Amino acid sequence: MAPLMLALYQPDIPQNAGTMLRSCACLGVAAAIIGPAGFPTSDRDFRRAGMDYLDHVTIDRHASFAAFQAWRAARGQAGETRRLLLLSTRATVSYLDCAFREGDILLVGRESAGAPQEVHAAADLALRIPMRQDVRSLNVAVAAAMALGEALRQLRAI
Repeated sequence: MAPLMLALYQPDIPQNAGTMLRSCACLGVAAAIIGPAGFPTSDRDFRRAGMDYLDHVTIDRHASFAAFQAWRAARGQAGETRRLLLLSTRATVSYLDCAFREGDILLVGRESAGAPQEVHAAADLALRIPMRQDVRSLNVAVAAAMALGEALRQLRAI
């Protein structure tokens, strides 16, 4: 099992998804795509952004959030505890204050809409990246890389 997993909730920009999957490949992090995605995952732009790095990352695909949750439940029954940590601009806890654990799943929402209430409710913890008050949000791939970097630093997994 990879030390962490990055889950992309219904990604809608193929270049961002490709960038995040490339980061996973380089950092030794597993990935999950929770559908439906806003593009075919075989789309040319998606492959171009991920380049040949997509051959170096394990990607689990789930047709829906319910299917993803069923997968998590099955892994839990098999003894593989995996916390779901949601990156969200609505969260109050800083990602810098999180004690990451091996097996954690870091979940990012859609670029256009974030994650719905159902996903927030299912998360074990919601984390935010502290930012200036006069800006809305970071690019999702940048936010994912920042949180993965901190988690891997804490786990000494790189």
